Amino acid sequence: MLYKIQKFTDSTYFTNAMKVTIAAVIPVIVFTYLGKFGMGFAMAIGAFFTYPSDIPSSLKHKMKGIVFTAFLVASINLIINIVHPYPWIFYPFLTLLIFLLSMISVYGQRGTMVSFSGLVTVSLAFSNISTGWAMIEHAGLILAGGLFYLIVSLVFHYIRPHRYIELQIAECIKLSSKYLKLRGDLWNTNTDKKLIIEKQLHLQVELNTIHQNIREFIISNSTVNGSSNQNRKMLLVFISLVEILELSLSTSFDHEKLHQKFDDQPELLLTYQKLAYNLAASLKKLSKSVKKRKVYVSKYNLLKDLNALQHAITIYEKDLGKIAASEGVLMLTTMLQYAEKQVEKIKIIERAFSLTSNKLDFKGIDKDLEKFLTPQYYPLSTLTQNLSFSSTIFRHSLRLTITLMFGFILGIFLPFQNVYWILLTIIVILRPSYGLTKERSFQRLIGTILGGLIAFGILYIVKENFVISILAIICILLGFSFTQINYRVSATFVTMYVVFVYGILTPNISDLVQYRILDTLVGAALAFLANHFLWPSWEFLNIPNHLEKAIKANQQYLKQIAIFYNEKGSLSTAYRLARKNAFIEVGNLMASFQRMSQEPKSKQKQLPQVYKLAVLNHSLLSSLASMGTYIQSHKTTTASKTFNIVIDTVSKSLEYAISILKENNLDSSENIPQEELAMHFMELKKIQENEMKKGIPNNDEEEDFQLKMQEAQLVIEQLVWLNNLSENIVKTIKILKTS
Repeated sequence: MLYKIQKFTDSTYFTNAMKVTIAAVIPVIVFTYLGKFGMGFAMAIGAFFTYPSDIPSSLKHKMKGIVFTAFLVASINLIINIVHPYPWIFYPFLTLLIFLLSMISVYGQRGTMVSFSGLVTVSLAFSNISTGWAMIEHAGLILAGGLFYLIVSLVFHYIRPHRYIELQIAECIKLSSKYLKLRGDLWNTNTDKKLIIEKQLHLQVELNTIHQNIREFIISNSTVNGSSNQNRKMLLVFISLVEILELSLSTSFDHEKLHQKFDDQPELLLTYQKLAYNLAASLKKLSKSVKKRKVYVSKYNLLKDLNALQHAITIYEKDLGKIAASEGVLMLTTMLQYAEKQVEKIKIIERAFSLTSNKLDFKGIDKDLEKFLTPQYYPLSTLTQNLSFSSTIFRHSLRLTITLMFGFILGIFLPFQNVYWILLTIIVILRPSYGLTKERSFQRLIGTILGGLIAFGILYIVKENFVISILAIICILLGFSFTQINYRVSATFVTMYVVFVYGILTPNISDLVQYRILDTLVGAALAFLANHFLWPSWEFLNIPNHLEKAIKANQQYLKQIAIFYNEKGSLSTAYRLARKNAFIEVGNLMASFQRMSQEPKSKQKQLPQVYKLAVLNHSLLSSLASMGTYIQSHKTTTASKTFNIVIDTVSKSLEYAISILKENNLDSSENIPQEELAMHFMELKKIQENEMKKGIPNNDEEEDFQLKMQEAQLVIEQLVWLNNLSENIVKTIKILKTS
């Protein structure tokens, strides 16, 4: 229990909640002591408004984002107060303002957060409409609150400058451990392989998100502030984690074939499975040590596990004889080499978090980093290019604008106590995704009712304002802490905070709770209906785009692998970029499927085919990673003519799949030479069989022979697999387009 509490209080979410709570509470306490509670509360509101824009990034970008948001929210509050008395100006202005603020989301995560801050400011501006000097003073206090939040955020940054990236890396290590554990589960004969693959796909989405968070933080820090030793260390760990994931994907073993092959020697596969589980367990323990900031001490002897597997292979070869065991030895050697590479990567991470880390490990690690990060600039053209119904953000902005204006007018003409609660509920709940909007609607409603009942019960018993104030502070801290973890819990604590604050200011608590529940219900209903009827962004409309991007990314990855296999040399930046994009786009395709599965049944069009295409693209990525990692880590022979023919054929098949998606072109003009391919595969296998029949040469040439045989086997298997996968992708897309 204590460990869970410590883990929660050490999390990024709790730290961020601490920042905004301190920035909001201190002004209230100070100004209340001076008899100016209203001024302190206005500064607290400014801190709340500015807080969402404080996303992880370089210090320079963080400061710019917070300062811009502080001035933006203060200006919005002032302008609304100025134009409010003039209905003929106010309503058109409010409509345009809401739309433009919504459209800021086109500028990525920071733009989305600034947009949210601006919209929340619009909704809460109606809670305190002023005139004359009072409105200028109020806007100034909101600005002061935002700038005070910046100071608090900077203090936290300098106290623990590396804590965010440490926690992100720890979480990434933990997720990578889960992925390796799932790979180990595949070796169980009675396991549900489809379920494991589905779990892997969901985990891939999580890994993509956290990889992007780490990539943006580390690379933006390097490009803006220069590379510190700490930054290089984290970058080395991150690269190792990406390579561990690639290695995991690359081990697309035929488990059924292996089980059949070694049915009489089950201890071989059990020895390997133990090693696979210990790889995952080592990462899990490493993740815990990073979170606790303890020097890592290895618990698992991975080298001993490797030696055990090597010994088992030797015994197997000795028992059957070299010729009879040659095929099995090749399979087992491939598994051993994969495990050796994983151990090597894990050891790099272990050294980075131990006292023996060497600065030489970081040499050249930050080369070409800026190419892996989307540049942070905000041209007007990005906004104008999205001003069409083809843009999801444009449709969402229109939807949000109409819903907020309808909610505002409804709140004015009907006897609602606080119209801004309706607006705030709409802003918080209404998301571009139908599934998320539906989920948040229920969570917020349940949280509001539950929070109101709990707070009302506490106020019925507790009458001391000091105790109520302490409870309010605790509730707002927990409310912000749970926003990203559990929205229902967050809504519960935020409602309790609001009730406690009003409990101090006004005696009509029962009316407050009733109106808040009513306003929340109205806002949630409007948000839900708007997302269903106002230009809904059903996910099946986005699936073709995600499919095209995933196939193109895999195609580019295939192209870079072929170039590297033909030309040899060192790994190019283009190769690493293609690999990164393939991982991201396949993950995005799976995320799109997840969103689609949350929508109404009538909108889940061709859901089985979409899932099959997500699995096929993931399998294609796995096969590409298998070939890519092999040619990176082994001395390979000259690429054969057949290799290039198959690669070209697979690339054409993927291009054909894309043309079907884009143009509904079911009749291919490309003559894919399947019969010729079959002949080439037979030729390669005959060459391999002839080499095997010749027997293993003398000891001096034995290692080279083994490598050639291993390469031939792996390349042939992957070429056949790549060709089959590309054909299945084409067939499934045809079914998708015709059904």
